Amino acid sequence: MAYAERHYGIHSFMLVGPHVVVEHFTGSDTYSSAHNTFAPDVPDSELAELPGLCAQFIIDRSGRIFQQTPVRFMCRHTVGLNWTAIGVEHVGTSDAEVLADHRQIAASIALTRWLQTVYRIPTANVIGHNESLSSPYHCEHVAALRGQTHDDFNHRDMRTYRGLLGPGPAGSQRGPGANLRGRSCAGG
Repeated sequence: MAYAERHYGIHSFMLVGPHVVVEHFTGSDTYSSAHNTFAPDVPDSELAELPGLCAQFIIDRSGRIFQQTPVRFMCRHTVGLNWTAIGVEHVGTSDAEVLADHRQIAASIALTRWLQTVYRIPTANVIGHNESLSSPYHCEHVAALRGQTHDDFNHRDMRTYRGLLGPGPAGSQRGPGANLRGRSCAGG
């Protein structure tokens, strides 16, 4: 809970009403390697804080989907968005590798569509990690981290991914700020 308080001003480790799905690649070649990175809940190397790195889902190259934590728990996968984002990791070392893997991308699209339906997340809020800073939901109270992002799933590749998703579920057009009621994460 200290992490959520420090970074987002939220006094809970629960992920309430997520509004964003963030697509990532693991930078590794196997599910077990990715799982072993997330499994030990040890302080991260950069800030020495808990929780450790995690994402709610990992999709391996065969298209198998592994749920790492319940969606209701905040995971630490994207600076500025963990308070309202579901993380989906893809085993692989580049956007192109993941997008070219037919079994993996089919599973990813199916999972993301399901998440969109359950949580009413519009396709515009399905983003790549590299797009995190442009999300209207980006909020980080630690000034030194406000500009931090990663290279995985850049805008060009996410246009392709979002094209595969289609427009999203009916009734999913929630505006930015709808999630801020009763929350203190409003820009820091």
